[in-house]
Amino acid sequence: MISLLVAMDKNKTIGLNNDLPWHIPNDLKFFKEKSTGNTIIMGRKTYESMGGPLPNRNNVVLTKKQMDFPDEVEVINNLDTIYDWNNDYPDKELFVIGGANIFKQVMPYADRMYITWIDEAFNGDTFFPEFSDTDWKLTSKEKGEKNEKNPYDYYFLQYDRNRLDA
Repeated sequence: MISLLVAMDKNKTIGLNNDLPWHIPNDLKFFKEKSTGNTIIMGRKTYESMGGPLPNRNNVVLTKKQMDFPDEVEVINNLDTIYDWNNDYPDKELFVIGGANIFKQVMPYADRMYITWIDEAFNGDTFFPEFSDTDWKLTSKEKGEKNEKNPYDYYFLQYDRNRLDA
């Protein structure tokens, strides 16, 4: 299964200057819970924004740029590799974690989206692609705890692709 894992504001902002425009520790905890022990797939800029590979995950970077990565990072050069993995291992969940261009390219093939939706508007330069409610069904919605460390109203949403054969 190909899943998109992202946090966004109400304007679909996902980044500013190759970083998150907010700090919500509970969202980072949610990200860690979902992705630990799994494969995370990202573009080069997203990888660089993290400062290196994340522990206890299979880190995959999709890039056409020739550069050195640590041994624990797998580098792929095209999206077909992701689709092949999805076909070869249908019971494994592959998490695409950004950036915007990769989200846009993978979305037509994704089965699920985990979205931390923040009920605020932030300045940003990177946005999540538009998606249609006819293609996706909201299957889970949980309000996150708002407190001094998590100062915004936010929700953990799960969307599953509407299948015509379902």
